[in-house]
Amino acid sequence: MPGIPKSEILFLYESVYSIPNGDPFTGEQRYDDETKKILVSDVRIKRYIRDQIATTHPESIFVFNDPAAPRPEKTGDPESGAAARAKELAKGSMTLEKFTELYDVRLFGGIVTAVKGAINLTGPVQFALLNPSLNRVDLRMHQNTSVFASSTEKSRGAIGTTTVVPYALVQIHGWINPLSAVKTNLSEGDIDRMFQALWNGVNNANTRTKSNQSSLLLLQIIYKNDTAKVYAADRAVKLQPLPGKRDEQVRTQDDYILDLAELESRILASDKVRSVRYHTESEHITATLKTLRIRQPKLQPMDLPE
Repeated sequence: MPGIPKSEILFLYESVYSIPNGDPFTGEQRYDDETKKILVSDVRIKRYIRDQIATTHPESIFVFNDPAAPRPEKTGDPESGAAARAKELAKGSMTLEKFTELYDVRLFGGIVTAVKGAINLTGPVQFALLNPSLNRVDLRMHQNTSVFASSTEKSRGAIGTTTVVPYALVQIHGWINPLSAVKTNLSEGDIDRMFQALWNGVNNANTRTKSNQSSLLLLQIIYKNDTAKVYAADRAVKLQPLPGKRDEQVRTQDDYILDLAELESRILASDKVRSVRYHTESEHITATLKTLRIRQPKLQPMDLPE
């Protein structure tokens, strides 16, 4: 049975008047002051995938967010997070085979130290530590008033100030390593299910800061062998504002074109690349991709599982 081929992932989604990835300490959007581009972390992307899978199969997720679970300070149990989850799943007898039955472990790896015989697996699927938007962004200040009264005496409101992102086209860059895939028993079906969870996870995020987001384009660059690599694949897609507009003035897809010239000339034309799978529901992007398919038979549509 052939193994998982080496591949790279490019995933583009738009975020409108939201906070795609706030800093955990300040709540403010992660931002590069030099480039004026917003940043989204790998942890945020893995969270989308895990949360989406957990809506239907929570038992298959090792690291998940359960706001209803009792906190350690309430229960007196010093173990929480992965340690408590490992104890629950293993019942004192965690094995490598049992560990890799968990879906997110097959994707992202995991560490178990709370049971006899530590397990440490590097995940075959990794994303860039910080992923910049394709466009430059001017953050906008936003103020709001909220009232959460705990009693009739404490009913005064508070004014909060934060910054929001008017529009960002975020590109997530990822990799799938075939050697690590063997160790976690990752399958082609797992990968397609991950793509579906990522696509739907971004679309269906319903928190106040994430609800105005849309998945736009998913690309999987599949290599011919396990050591092949095309330099700077994450620079193959560019955002070009329409004449008369700057990056910072972009607010919708109607304000720019997605330049895929380098995807064609450097990626699709490379002898190292076996194929490029894609998925999009955008008419703008579909029209552009169709012009590439005429010249490049390597470009193949991807059907995400239901």
